[in-house]
Amino acid sequence: MPAVPAVSAAKPSPAQQAMRKLGLVRDIDLALHLPLRYEDETRITLLKNAREGDSVQIEATVTACEVQQRPRRMLKVTVDDGSASCVLTFFSFYASQPKAMAVGTRWRIRGEVKGGFWGRQMQHPSYKAAGGELPQALTPIYPVAAGLPQAYVRRAIATALRRVSLPETLPPDAQPPIANYWNENGLQPLPSLREALLFLHNPTPDVALSALEDHSHPAWQRLKAEELLAQQLSQYQARQARARLQAPVLQVPASQAEQPSLVEQLRAALPFALTPAQERVCREIAADMARPQPMHRLLQGDVGSGKTVVAALSAMVCIAAGWQCALMAPTEILAEQHFGKLVGWLEPILAPLGKQVAWLAGAQKKKERAAMLELVASGQAALVVGTHAVIQEQVQFHNLALAVIDEQHRFGVAQRLALRSKLAHAGLEPHLLMMSATPIPRTLAMSYYADLDVSVIDALPPGRTPIVTRVLPDSRKDELIARLAAQLAQGRQVYWVCPLIEESETLDLSNATATHAELSAALPGVLVGLLHSRMSAAEKKAVMQMFASGQMGLLVATTVIEVGVDVPNASLMVIEHAERFGLSQLHQLRGRVGRGAVASACVLLYSVGDSGKLSDSGKERLRAMAETNDGFEIARRDLEIRGPGEFLGARQSGTAMLRFADLDQDGVLLEWAQELAPRMLTHYPRQAQQHIERWLGSKAEYLKA
Repeated sequence: MPAVPAVSAAKPSPAQQAMRKLGLVRDIDLALHLPLRYEDETRITLLKNAREGDSVQIEATVTACEVQQRPRRMLKVTVDDGSASCVLTFFSFYASQPKAMAVGTRWRIRGEVKGGFWGRQMQHPSYKAAGGELPQALTPIYPVAAGLPQAYVRRAIATALRRVSLPETLPPDAQPPIANYWNENGLQPLPSLREALLFLHNPTPDVALSALEDHSHPAWQRLKAEELLAQQLSQYQARQARARLQAPVLQVPASQAEQPSLVEQLRAALPFALTPAQERVCREIAADMARPQPMHRLLQGDVGSGKTVVAALSAMVCIAAGWQCALMAPTEILAEQHFGKLVGWLEPILAPLGKQVAWLAGAQKKKERAAMLELVASGQAALVVGTHAVIQEQVQFHNLALAVIDEQHRFGVAQRLALRSKLAHAGLEPHLLMMSATPIPRTLAMSYYADLDVSVIDALPPGRTPIVTRVLPDSRKDELIARLAAQLAQGRQVYWVCPLIEESETLDLSNATATHAELSAALPGVLVGLLHSRMSAAEKKAVMQMFASGQMGLLVATTVIEVGVDVPNASLMVIEHAERFGLSQLHQLRGRVGRGAVASACVLLYSVGDSGKLSDSGKERLRAMAETNDGFEIARRDLEIRGPGEFLGARQSGTAMLRFADLDQDGVLLEWAQELAPRMLTHYPRQAQQHIERWLGSKAEYLKA
């Protein structure tokens, strides 16, 4: 068998380039590139014994072969294996294929048997010349890219498995909690990593395919355990590395009798009292910032739980200690919401000290931006609020000590690293507070956020009314609009959200524009606004101000209002084509109402489309929304429906998600890895590093950001 090198010094072939795109560079990468599924080519089945729907391999002789032109061009080949006949249909075929499959030639054919009026059939089966020994193991089918043949990948993996060094990295007293298993030789011990990989690349035909497909076989379990351990080791290593870094110590100066501290002044100026949950979280953050190591904390709180005021008090601790704070949000609308609140709360206290809150955004005019950059560089701007503009190279902070990132899952690794580097010239790193209104389910927090400390605001402020959620088919849209008229007549305000059509911003815009025209015509005398992503910052601001002031009764918007918009008088949210939205996005949108004392409702309008029925996942999402307002329960169900990818967003940008482990099913293995990782880093550091390199390579760095 010719050796296929994992990396070639010469100019790589198209197949090698495709391998690199898949990340198959090292021998260990190839060894860990496991099959998607398997085909059983170890046996020949007689056609008479094949049932409809079976995927079987037959050996048969061609008895007829013709190219048909109607109803479309196709190649029809009839074969007979002595027990029955079967018609093979090829809708695309090479010009040489009819000649190759001439009457009398004999082939080994594999495909799915279908019955029918015309007898047994197979569509586009795989085939090769009959004869030769049958394989002794199931045939692996690997994930591949265009231009990468299965045969090439199989040869490369076989070569890599012979070459790769797989010394044991698990401590002898730390075997994963996987049950021993039985085979023809009786009770077997756990497989080593090498044994597990060799088995999964070449499983014997006696193994149950179901155990391979659902990853319950001990060989799969061994790989899942090792993968989870690598992830945990990387996270704990990041935590250890951060503990060696230096950060400014931020403590509120002791209050003088005649002068309350800045933090006390802010508390006194707030028009509401903090909830016990907010008080607890503020204490946790203040304790972190008082240490000389950088804080790395995730603040979780459901929609409307009051995270902004916690961020404001934390910023004031930083400012009182003589340092600067930055708050970054993913959209201009959300950043402006924060800016408006923070200016109202902080400026009356900061102004007498000659300090202020600065604003940085991409849409600023050059003169205004230059003035803001000067304020930031001089230190006169004690707090800087903005979008991605905050982390641009020309933004030079005087002494940044606290970075607050809202909706952190929307920011990439490089963006967070850029914000953290703003204090590098002083040999320090700022404290980092990340906020999220998408609660992270426990298993996800244990797995992907093991290097973070997590604070949770687990109670809503008093006075928030529960939101009633109704699910309606769009056939009742006219009835809904009639009810809206009655609500608007009572002085209520309404959001109407149109779906994002990702394939086309133009369609997205025309959809919102058409809905705006329809509702304006149906509700004479009501000022109906329109808000979408193509509008300028000034236009968006003007529309939001009219809605916030109560002049505008109904706001038609795309998902730009998903986060940050706070209009207490808005008591009804209509989400059109709700089946197109993700569960966490629906929950975020619903959170725009129920922010005042008025009873609030959310209506999910769904469409069944051309198919005449909703998809199963669409039904699950709408059912979950109707059944609960609890963000953590919503998050748990979203994880079940969609997996972890949506929660992590760009946090893992540049890295693969867990390839083998399933957080929903492998909680026991995750707990084992979580317990073992710190112990292994302390007592077996060489094996721990070897384990991380084997599984993650350079990707480990992304997990630390």
